[in-house]
Amino acid sequence: MRHLLLFSLTLLAAAMVGCGGEHNDALADKTAKDFLADDRMVYGLACDGCNDSVVWFYPGDGQDPVRYDVIDAVRMHRVLGKIRVGDWIAVLPNEVDSLVADCVIDLDMLKGSWCYIVMPRMRDYDKLSKRQQARMEREMTDSMKELYLIPREYGFALKRKFQVQPIGFVRSSNSLEDESPVVYPEFPRYTSWHLCNGRLLLSHDAEEERLREERSTKYEDRKLVARSSFLVTSHSDTAEVVFLGEDSLVLRFADREQSYYRISKAAEANK
Repeated sequence: MRHLLLFSLTLLAAAMVGCGGEHNDALADKTAKDFLADDRMVYGLACDGCNDSVVWFYPGDGQDPVRYDVIDAVRMHRVLGKIRVGDWIAVLPNEVDSLVADCVIDLDMLKGSWCYIVMPRMRDYDKLSKRQQARMEREMTDSMKELYLIPREYGFALKRKFQVQPIGFVRSSNSLEDESPVVYPEFPRYTSWHLCNGRLLLSHDAEEERLREERSTKYEDRKLVARSSFLVTSHSDTAEVVFLGEDSLVLRFADREQSYYRISKAAEANK
């Protein structure tokens, strides 16, 4: 057993070196201020020997590796992501048996740019009767549909240091958008992310987003930015991670279940 542990640690060290320091940086980023007060999850690296029964875990605080039993977590689909040696992972230990993991999330796989498609709706559509809605849809020509019913990509990029880059905002080129017969769903502008006891917290800081938008906007447009609709109070949305794959993510919010697909770069959205 001792030889196996030494061999695993050797492979782990090789994996960390081969990653160009990215995983070391990720662990260093996890400072005391990044932890949520009621979060019981532990953060570190996956060691060699992880399988459908156990996860070998190297804690971020440099303590000895820990062997977690994940049989029940696998059965309940709570091992999320394909865990690879050297990956940054989060483990939620069981409250009764600290060597049993209730949930494991591969954070290196969770990071990245995630999108979903949204379609516009006719303005004041929900205020119309069913009969009026049907009539509006019948009278809308193919050329009007092609002009106005343009899909957009919404989403977010989960980045290092628990920052979020919103994906999908399309700045209006002129004031005519206010007169458009269609409107798009509200755009989610998350600015930070964390995990808490197996759930993903997406937070919105209105002041931080305003400053970020001002930095990327020409001086003459800043007054318009200051009056734009994203200036709302700060809040967080909590989601259960239902599925995490190489190219797919499913989150369950309080009011809906949302599927996402991965894109290589946030700048590619809505080209």
